[in-house]
Amino acid sequence: MSPGGVALVVAVVASSALLRCDALYFMVTEGVTRCFLEDVPEDTLVVGKYKNFDAGIAVGQTQGTVESVPGIEIYVEEPTQGAEIYSGKADREGRFVFTSHDGGEHKICLSVSSSNWFGMSRKFKFELHLDVGESAVDYNEMAKVEHLTAIEVEIRKLTDMVRGIRSEQSYQRARERAFRDTSESTNSRVMWWSIAQTVFVVVTGVWQVFYLKSFFKKKKLV
Repeated sequence: MSPGGVALVVAVVASSALLRCDALYFMVTEGVTRCFLEDVPEDTLVVGKYKNFDAGIAVGQTQGTVESVPGIEIYVEEPTQGAEIYSGKADREGRFVFTSHDGGEHKICLSVSSSNWFGMSRKFKFELHLDVGESAVDYNEMAKVEHLTAIEVEIRKLTDMVRGIRSEQSYQRARERAFRDTSESTNSRVMWWSIAQTVFVVVTGVWQVFYLKSFFKKKKLV
């Protein structure tokens, strides 16, 4: 295989590994917050698409019977300080976009305010679809807006793919360093604790020997 063919295969494999698409189906109860963790590298685009299958439909009724829908909020917290980097109201369906400032597990939460003070709390079925990195970019829309040719779009995809690979590698190296530092710190503490225990046992043994020797002398047993 020619070097160009090898490079193409590598690019295809790498691009398929970078396409991170997560889809979730879950129930959200009024007055309850549901949260999910998404591991995102630093400076990475994330596009979330959601759909509320039960919005506006009365409990136990078929479509067409409209009931008041409580407010639904979506917010995203960063992994380091826990500060909100996105907050917004959710309609029946829509999308939200944010760019990670720090690498780590971002908390994505949906909260449904309760509208029934005395009745049964309603449940809403949600679908949440997350596109991370290159898969979050709409290249068709980009081509229309920037008037790009098909070749330019492919070049832009490869450029974003390489940038994503570098970002993912940097993030993984940072996690490895943190894990290594934690392991070395733990091993160091265990070693010093073992040394302290050994010293304590030796000192205690020596003290017991001198104490017993002094005791026997006082009793004139030695």
